[in-house]
Amino acid sequence: MGVLMTAEEVVGSLANGMTVGIGGWGSRRKPMALVRAIYRSALKDLTVVSYGGPDVGLLCAAGKVRRVVAPFVTLDSIALEPHFRAARQSGAIEFTEYDEGMFMFGLMAAAHRLPFLPTRAGLGSDVMRVDPGLRTVRSPYEDGEELVAVPALRMDAALVHMDVADTRGNGRYLGADPYMDDLFAKAAGRCYLSCERMVEPGRLEGPPQTLLVSRMHVTGVVETPNGGHFTDLAPGPGRDEAFQRHYATSAAEPRAWAAFADRFLTGDEAAYREAVRRWREEERTR
Repeated sequence: MGVLMTAEEVVGSLANGMTVGIGGWGSRRKPMALVRAIYRSALKDLTVVSYGGPDVGLLCAAGKVRRVVAPFVTLDSIALEPHFRAARQSGAIEFTEYDEGMFMFGLMAAAHRLPFLPTRAGLGSDVMRVDPGLRTVRSPYEDGEELVAVPALRMDAALVHMDVADTRGNGRYLGADPYMDDLFAKAAGRCYLSCERMVEPGRLEGPPQTLLVSRMHVTGVVETPNGGHFTDLAPGPGRDEAFQRHYATSAAEPRAWAAFADRFLTGDEAAYREAVRRWREEERTR
């Protein structure tokens, strides 16, 4: 059962060299308040497992990442996350790339405590060529079909973000897509859940199928209003496209990024929200 925590307490429970899964999808419903707390920390040498977006990019920019395991790293409306691209092109990080379906089967295998799961995803693609460590298995039944044996994506910890959660750690999503956050929660040794809004037990109103994350899999829960900014939090605030463009544009030049980081990423989450508010005011008056 989850316990109430702060973002800093979550980060304080992590250690150098850990494998950390991050929920959400691209630039959608990412636990960015927790990611920003890692950015400000002394953590390093992390392996990040993610349907990647600005979470991966921001941690690459901070030099926290040794290896990324992902099917993509995108900002959705901007095709390739700029900090991830720079880290990959410079050789600063290792990268293990899976097909989206293979990645899901890796999460499922870890969630069910299996060493691997078989799938057709990846067959006939270059993913088998660029990752010679992948193996195939043959069906033991009459069909004898050869399948990709996707290894379990085991994680020391997972970070996920829900629209609303209760104080016990049950999490509900309110948008149209659950993504794979329930699999991240089940596949990790421990899961930390951040939420836009926290309620008392019994107050998680909504259709049963939107109760995505169970307190059984949650170690700690953190209330972080607008903690998914700047990613898409539908049906709440959509992606802050203007700020995302500012983030991506700043990434293109070292001095611009230093100014961005100094303004938005040096303080705590309250300071971040205030800096974003002031930036919006400045943009409106231009």
